[in-house]
Amino acid sequence: MTNAPSIALPIPLPELTTPPPIPGNALRIVALGGLGDVGRNMTVLETQGRLLIIDCGVLFPEDHHPGIDLILPGFEYLDDRLDQVEAIVLTHGHEDHIGAVPFLLKRKPDIPLIGSRLTMALIEAKLKEHRIKPYTLTVKEGQREKLGVFDLEFVAVNHSIPDALAVFVRTKAGTLLHTGDFKMDQLPLDGRLTDLRAFARMGEEGVDLFLTDSTNAEVPGFTTPEREIAPAIDRVFRDAQRRIIVACFSSHVHRVQQVLDAAQKSGRKVAMVGRSMLRNMGIAAELGYLHVPDGVLVDVKKLDDLPPDKVVLICTGSQGEPMAALSRMANRDHRIEVGVGDTVLLASSLIPGNENAVYRIINGLMMLGADVVHKGNAKVHVSGHASAGELLYCYNIVKPKNVMPVHGEWRHLVANAELAVATGIPRRNIMVTRDGGVVDLVQGRAKLVGAVPCGYIYVDGSSVGGTTEALLKDRRILRDEGFITCIVVIDAATGKIASGPEITARGFAEDDRIFDDVIPKVEQALAEATGNGVRDEYQLQQIIRRTIGGWVGAKIRRRPMIIPVVIEA
Repeated sequence: MTNAPSIALPIPLPELTTPPPIPGNALRIVALGGLGDVGRNMTVLETQGRLLIIDCGVLFPEDHHPGIDLILPGFEYLDDRLDQVEAIVLTHGHEDHIGAVPFLLKRKPDIPLIGSRLTMALIEAKLKEHRIKPYTLTVKEGQREKLGVFDLEFVAVNHSIPDALAVFVRTKAGTLLHTGDFKMDQLPLDGRLTDLRAFARMGEEGVDLFLTDSTNAEVPGFTTPEREIAPAIDRVFRDAQRRIIVACFSSHVHRVQQVLDAAQKSGRKVAMVGRSMLRNMGIAAELGYLHVPDGVLVDVKKLDDLPPDKVVLICTGSQGEPMAALSRMANRDHRIEVGVGDTVLLASSLIPGNENAVYRIINGLMMLGADVVHKGNAKVHVSGHASAGELLYCYNIVKPKNVMPVHGEWRHLVANAELAVATGIPRRNIMVTRDGGVVDLVQGRAKLVGAVPCGYIYVDGSSVGGTTEALLKDRRILRDEGFITCIVVIDAATGKIASGPEITARGFAEDDRIFDDVIPKVEQALAEATGNGVRDEYQLQQIIRRTIGGWVGAKIRRRPMIIPVVIEA
């Protein structure tokens, strides 16, 4: 068992040991995702032999995940315990909080899902594509539900998607308040404020453990209200000479609403591009969260009949996703051809890790002649997360006994912890950990007691969990270092080389003739091995790999994948 790490000198998670059995009077919190990454959020609560899951999201791959579509939380902790799960509570409808639900329900389809009206509609549509009919319970702010040993109360919070909820969990072992993703916008577009009165009431009752959003903990002050970006969007619409292409998250209802309103004022027609955008905005409009002005929305097929200065497209791809509409436009692989005079508006913040992909898209669009407007050069987006000033308010209102920062990279978690310290919460009561960390709450005192296995689960085409780190390493080597094949035919009777070595290389700037220098070395190494009685093909392949690898490393300063082929004839 390892004590909770100091915030100033955090102990790396690998030093944590396997947690002991949960005490009978404890509430155990297991972080299966969302700590150390901005994504794949998932927290498991355990008490009296029953489990409650809060959120179940995906992480989007970065450059060092070649070929990967999505990354899931580490489900292995739950594999033999799914019968103990009371429900999955979903705080809001963003992919990093709901995207992994279909993959978990494929293991046990009858786990109930709980969330707000919009969140349930979005997850039900997603599950329909996976042919899963879920058990759902729609809740709203102020509602209280008892699920076995867990007593839940839901609290309104505002975020960059409507209908977000925090959840207050009462158990015999203690109480826990999980904010989900939130901010304290005092002028929300939908008029739905974060319910600080409920936070204060729960604080007066007693919050034993406070799990709070860390994403903007490094940002001083307060997050800008959504309403303040409307003038910047109106300015883009006023100045644009030809088409306007807006890229944002497919679930960002508030931003799409602002674009629709700006289009109506400027006399433009709007078409939505992308399956997820069409699906999500259709759901939002049907439920009344998105108000589409009459006559503004048109089918994308009708755009060719409209003059360019009367057209707006709303699409996905604001994070540089390679298969999203905007990326394909930048690569000239889409029916919409971006050209000189078009204006592209990136109405989103950069998710950490996506910077290079986004800047590649910006550069590609500008090379095609488009004017690209983004958060770096105009006030066209505000964050959906509470900044440091708002987090300080929350700590002072809730007055929690213990704190566990969630949702963010390590730097965000540490910054959030320091805010808690500044409000008077003792460092020893602040649990900073990464995915896999296990915290026990016993008699009002939280303690980091160990860690459970919590590796990435990769979605790679139709394969879920089959892709390993070793396979990804091979892909990275193939991408970055190239590969060499070496074919040798060995005489089965004499053990001598009958043909070869024949070397072929790919991914090298040097001419193939440079490898002529290593052929005698391979011949000598094989002759010595066979002379010593080595005939096993695998052993001979390893000799070839070591010989070529050593030579290439010293001569060319590369570490390619080497594929030796030994054939007996």
